[in-house]
Amino acid sequence: MAGSTIDHLVSVTVFLGALMLFIGLFNQTIQTAIIYQHHRVLAVKCSDLLDNMLLNPGMPIDWGKSNVTPTGFGLQDPEFTQYRLSPFSLMRLQSAVGDTVYYPKTGQYYSNITVGFGNFLLVPFTEAINYSLAARLLGINGTYSFQLTVTPVVTVSISKLQSNPLNLSVNVKGRGFPLPNAMVSYCFITVKTGGGAYPSFTTDYGTVYTNAEGSAVLSFPSVDEDNDSYVLIAYAHLSGLIGVGYYEHVTHDENYVVPFISDFEERTVIIAHSYDVHGGDNPAAIAYNATFVLLTEDFTLREVPMENSTGKVGKINYGEGKPYKTITIPTYNPGILVITYKKSAVETGVVLMPWGISSLAFPVVFGDDPSSSDWVTTDLRQVIVNDIAYQAKLALWSLEGYQVIG
Repeated sequence: MAGSTIDHLVSVTVFLGALMLFIGLFNQTIQTAIIYQHHRVLAVKCSDLLDNMLLNPGMPIDWGKSNVTPTGFGLQDPEFTQYRLSPFSLMRLQSAVGDTVYYPKTGQYYSNITVGFGNFLLVPFTEAINYSLAARLLGINGTYSFQLTVTPVVTVSISKLQSNPLNLSVNVKGRGFPLPNAMVSYCFITVKTGGGAYPSFTTDYGTVYTNAEGSAVLSFPSVDEDNDSYVLIAYAHLSGLIGVGYYEHVTHDENYVVPFISDFEERTVIIAHSYDVHGGDNPAAIAYNATFVLLTEDFTLREVPMENSTGKVGKINYGEGKPYKTITIPTYNPGILVITYKKSAVETGVVLMPWGISSLAFPVVFGDDPSSSDWVTTDLRQVIVNDIAYQAKLALWSLEGYQVIG
């Protein structure tokens, strides 16, 4: 009798153990299925959200060219359909990378997209669209987080082969492969040494084609690197794909000019002295001469006249009430603001600022940081920004945590 009772107790114990093990395994399976479903929903949401950003211009439709705060978030160029984005809406997005710049003379902070020395895009926070506003307008605030990156598809890199005579190599690549027989239209601006109140410059335009390796060599024998500053801007075009690259050489980078966007609607840009922005040694007054170039429909670069294109910044003009100057971009067509400057007859330089993010193929990173999230889903679209080929990538993650509990 006692043996039978013990057998029953053992059987019940084994049965209960097996039941608990089965329930645990079943629970894990159910949780895994639920998490898979959440991930699938997240992937669908990512695709829908990316299309929502790229296939509508937002409200109002011209918010990228004005100072208004949008009531609907979208990046499509209102003059086109499909995946064509507004270069000015992208300019107004507050950058998620790069150090914020504070300019004490205006008392404002600026969103900073700077690609090396002399390539600036500084947008005041008062006119930049921040991530929290975009998330709220998209209806995902508190539910999802995202990061949007927009990067060029075609890479145009320029390197110096030799100095005397000056030979520059232009290399054109797609996503991991060279582009042979691509047409390269270039603008070469040389800052000349000598007297005069403001820096003088010469502009050369031309067209070449890349070889089988996607390279082309440009020669400028009249340039003396010891005395001349210069910049080469090159646009590459092949089968509907367009990319842009640039190369700068300056003889003086201790005192230079820094352009800040002041007003989108009025198209005004502040020309500041670098000493007032970054500090430095031996501040000196510098003179500048600004010009604006744009890419025409036949893929050549053309200069557009500007009013009040010359001036001086530094302590020499503090008595005028403002330690900076203001210039006006002559058009809403995307282009490049080229500012040559000089400290003395032989100390010169040049800086660039895109008017429209695509003019210099600047990348855009907008949104939150996904590095701390357990699960991030991504989706891609090939887009056009003012004829320049870009790839838009959206990373999306849920703010709710899902994990398998063992």
